[in-house]
Amino acid sequence: PASLPPPNATTMARLTAVILALAMGSAAALTRSAPTMAGVPCAVQGFGRIGRLVARIMVKNPETDLRLINCGYDAEYMAYQFKYDSIHGRFDGTVEVEGDTLVIDGKVISLSHTRDPSEIPFAQYGADYVCESTGAFLTTESIKPHLSAGAKKIVFSAPAKDESPTIVMGVNQDSYDTAWKAVSCASCTTNGLA
Repeated sequence: PASLPPPNATTMARLTAVILALAMGSAAALTRSAPTMAGVPCAVQGFGRIGRLVARIMVKNPETDLRLINCGYDAEYMAYQFKYDSIHGRFDGTVEVEGDTLVIDGKVISLSHTRDPSEIPFAQYGADYVCESTGAFLTTESIKPHLSAGAKKIVFSAPAKDESPTIVMGVNQDSYDTAWKAVSCASCTTNGLA
């Protein structure tokens, strides 16, 4: 058999977005049919390459409504990192800074800059679904502060470090249970093999 191309950050970001679509119960996001309701309120926790690529996908997908990004960087640096990616190129849209917010394609995205997940204002901004892309919070126990801060569902962009469920698209997405509070979208290697 032919060898598979190595997985990359774009693949992981897309898989994370699909897992978020599953978490939101949105089959339309998987089939690319026209949206039937307002975008689902989301946040990104961690703004490294995966977090930025997930954010890029969210702002272009009408079924997601990116409301909040939490990371330690200031808004100017975040805008620069979002707009220019050394691997994936320039963002196809506009990115501006207004105070401590990003304005992406005309939509204001709120920012927070705390290392303590219990202080992230998920509830304040109505961000129910969170892509946890810091790599630091990968267990059911460690995301309890996210939930107490108002998040309803958490998607790990990396393998869980406990028994949290793992969904791999094309392998077991039918086993997704909407009662789960946290789910992992596995690793680059796992997704590359799938």
